[in-house]
Amino acid sequence: AAGIVRDQGVSGLYKGLSPAIIRHLFYTPIRIVGYENLRNLVSADGSLSLSSKALVGGISGVIAQFVASPADLVKVRMQADGRLINKGLQPRYKGPFDAFNKVVAMEGLGGLWKGVLPNVQRAFLVNMGELACYDHAKRFVINNQISDDNIYAHTLASIMSGLSATMLSCPADVVKTRMMNQAASKEGNVMYKSSYDCLVKTVKIEGLTALWKGFFPTWARLGPWQFFFWVSYEKFRQISGLSSF
Repeated sequence: AAGIVRDQGVSGLYKGLSPAIIRHLFYTPIRIVGYENLRNLVSADGSLSLSSKALVGGISGVIAQFVASPADLVKVRMQADGRLINKGLQPRYKGPFDAFNKVVAMEGLGGLWKGVLPNVQRAFLVNMGELACYDHAKRFVINNQISDDNIYAHTLASIMSGLSATMLSCPADVVKTRMMNQAASKEGNVMYKSSYDCLVKTVKIEGLTALWKGFFPTWARLGPWQFFFWVSYEKFRQISGLSSF
């Protein structure tokens, strides 16, 4: 982060913000509503085991990420443009819609879903950790009378949710970013042929700990997000007369 601020200024930290917002307009509602509906479909009272909740959370995340994958690809590429600017080169894209148009023009419509496999793999792990852990942790806090169904229970559950989501998502995040950011050479060759190939090469060359590169920045992003999202979401549900998540 310090390097980005030094080379690109504070605004460099927000490169890719607009496609990130576009992504969340699709991703967040689909996964949250999808999880709740799938959970209630499997068990009307929501009394599922942690493993069942993890599976339901993962499936919800996969569906949401597949829909939002084009915006995620544009976000990663716009953030990577910062390295071109540091070298004195022109960025590839002027904005998110320019990026969408150029990707489709140069790589076809399917180009928007490049890296979709590591993308949905990451989404499965993140939502398995985030949704299932929040749901299970909140019920544990309430059932064991540690707290009532209020902001304290929501805060404790959101902290656990952020930790588990970060631990599970980091390896997939490393693979996803490398897969989406790689560009083919003039001969059409790429460094990583698949997400599995990327995983193996990363561990072989950089060691197992390389899969958790960026753990603390990821946690610094996911942790506050989990807190603000879940506390505000539960409050909005209460105001709207809906039951707790």
